[in-house]
Amino acid sequence: MASPPVEYFDRYTGTVERERIYGEKWLRLFYDNPLGRLGTWAMTRRLWFSRWYGRKMKAKRSADRILPFIAEYELKWEEFAKTPFEFKTFNEFFCRALKPEARPIAPGDDVAVFPADGRHLVFPDVDRAEGFYVKGETFSVPELLADDALASVFAGGSMLISRLCPTDYHRFHFPVAGTPGETRDIGGWLYSVNPIALRRNIRYLVQNKRVVTRIDSPVFGSVAMIEIGATNVGSIQQHFAPGRPVAKGDEKGMFFYGGSCVITLFTRGAIVFDPDVVEQSAQQRETYARMGDRLGRRA
Repeated sequence: MASPPVEYFDRYTGTVERERIYGEKWLRLFYDNPLGRLGTWAMTRRLWFSRWYGRKMKAKRSADRILPFIAEYELKWEEFAKTPFEFKTFNEFFCRALKPEARPIAPGDDVAVFPADGRHLVFPDVDRAEGFYVKGETFSVPELLADDALASVFAGGSMLISRLCPTDYHRFHFPVAGTPGETRDIGGWLYSVNPIALRRNIRYLVQNKRVVTRIDSPVFGSVAMIEIGATNVGSIQQHFAPGRPVAKGDEKGMFFYGGSCVITLFTRGAIVFDPDVVEQSAQQRETYARMGDRLGRRA
């Protein structure tokens, strides 16, 4: 049985929209079709497949895809730090920087912001975050972090899932000011993180390759960011220096080609998420919001 259309709430228009999914027919083939799921197990979840596709996106001829992609998905090219004609490959375009004024950072020392452009779900109590993609199914924080001691810090805390589509800006930023520690890589597969796939198995989020960073925030306490790889994500690149303080909204890193996901964890009682995002998440609907916009405030 095919998955229903993917819908989300647009914070800026106040309307529910149907997502235009890049490569939707292939996603439905690989995750809705029994034979296709065999292909996912044998091929698309594996690192070699994403590396092969990544090489295609780094080839000079891939630049021919850029202008049609911008036109089809109505991207705001005037926000780009470079003009569309300056990108030499599709991958260079994909992980593009934006002009600083394109993503203003919500003010206030006690305000946290979204770490990335995308579609977001929030859970004020992570221990009760079940059934958000598949009824009755969830995953545990210890599984996500692969570290029981660190997971205990976030027991009963709050969680933000930020899902980036291939059409989104693909750099991620710090949601709070603080001092980040060293990153820790966790090996895994590269399943898709689109809802078409997650409705089949939410546990892809704890089976995929991921990178964990703990941030010591003077306002929000301990915060963890987990960047999750996915099908056709060539790599996750970090741009910060561990141990050096960062400001809210500073760039943390970027994903190379593919849809991706960032999960942010707060400790119990550290944050109050904004009501519109909580309301939509309670209806199992993602909210579209851009990096730098207000996520919530210190409790």
